[in-house]
Amino acid sequence: MVSFTQRHLAIMTMEVTMLDAEAPVVISSQTLNRQDGRDEYHVRSHAMGTAADPRKGAAFEARVLEPQSHWWQDQRIILGYRCANSKMTLAVGVDHQIYTDNDYRIFTSADEDTGKMVYRVQAKPGQPIRVTKVVAYHTSRGVPSRELVDRCRRTLDRVDEHGVEPEFAAQREWLVRFWERSDVVVHGQPALQQAIRWNLFQVAQAAARAEQSGVPAKGVTGTGYSGHYFWDTEIFVVPFLTYTSPQMARSELRFRYNMLGAARRRAEELAQSGALFPWRTVNGEEASAYYAAGTAQYHIDADIAYALCKYVAASGDQDFMNREGVDILVETARLWADLGFWRENGTGRRSFHIHGVTGPDEYTTVVNDNLFTNVMARYNLAKAAELLRQLKRELPRAYQRVALRLELADEEIDEWAACAEGMSIPYDKVTGINPQDAHFLDREVWDLKNTPPE
Repeated sequence: MVSFTQRHLAIMTMEVTMLDAEAPVVISSQTLNRQDGRDEYHVRSHAMGTAADPRKGAAFEARVLEPQSHWWQDQRIILGYRCANSKMTLAVGVDHQIYTDNDYRIFTSADEDTGKMVYRVQAKPGQPIRVTKVVAYHTSRGVPSRELVDRCRRTLDRVDEHGVEPEFAAQREWLVRFWERSDVVVHGQPALQQAIRWNLFQVAQAAARAEQSGVPAKGVTGTGYSGHYFWDTEIFVVPFLTYTSPQMARSELRFRYNMLGAARRRAEELAQSGALFPWRTVNGEEASAYYAAGTAQYHIDADIAYALCKYVAASGDQDFMNREGVDILVETARLWADLGFWRENGTGRRSFHIHGVTGPDEYTTVVNDNLFTNVMARYNLAKAAELLRQLKRELPRAYQRVALRLELADEEIDEWAACAEGMSIPYDKVTGINPQDAHFLDREVWDLKNTPPE
């Protein structure tokens, strides 16, 4: 059990009972630094993968975690580390308890990358052996690992004082509330029902205690994409959280707000105004190495603005919008107004166009007037203008603070509204559809008839 209510806590239990004869039983409980360490189960090629796949986590040549301390006493083991590059720190503490009427002996050891608690039990039939393992993790961006070691001790001491049952009870209560507001029921299709609930549980695992750290594309259990965050969070995860767990949605949006400084620097690098959020990131810096399917997906800005506006509309959290969300809307609107351009059609009518971008379809890269991008950018621009005008009308002092902080003028707000009004939205009169981009229907028609099923 990884606790939803105590963010530093996990509890594992194992129970073994011999059914019909006496036998020696060995239970080995280990704490392993699998990235850098070695143990009897470690096969590095299996752990890291060998095929070239951009979705997989990268292998590292040197150590990732630098050992800072290792300690054990009685049935407690604590290991402390510092990350080699980021210098973030980590400590893990593990307590063990064994409950049995059988005779047993305990052997404990610890080194830089491994802690091991071994129980040798002479087990009799019908007499259970139960081992409880309580684990505490603490991390920091810079606090020395020795302080994190002390925090692990305090977390473990608290559980040792009260026992694990209160933690189990708190977990059950949390999950009951989560399912009450989150469950999706499908009648008569048990396989589909199971799949949906499994995915909802994965969302809970990844989002419940992310707390301004974002939700990575592969959740907390997949190593794919190196733990990076994409537009998946705002378009697929935040809307679900908005309507079921709004505090979690707010946390994810604050994570993006805290990235604004890096997003402004990224826009400046690309000679653009405003802020450009990274297509792929952990800490706010762009981590995508391929422009066409990375940075060119400018729609990430509008995706974040969309999620923000939907959250505020559903939750009524206008205070968050007026204090922090407004900065996101302003800076993303500035990006779109600068990225696009005006064109006249000879009749005096002007239209606003955005060229050289990649939409969600990464197989069709760097196109002009991508439908998804333009529709989302129009929404972003219109909502930014609407919010600022509402602020000026209803909360003039708040508006003045925003205008002063962001160096905002009325003319700029009018420009956003005009860009939204004049946005070019691809439409084909012959087929009656909105094509994917301005030239999508000029491409070669796919020969579906002669395409093999595979």
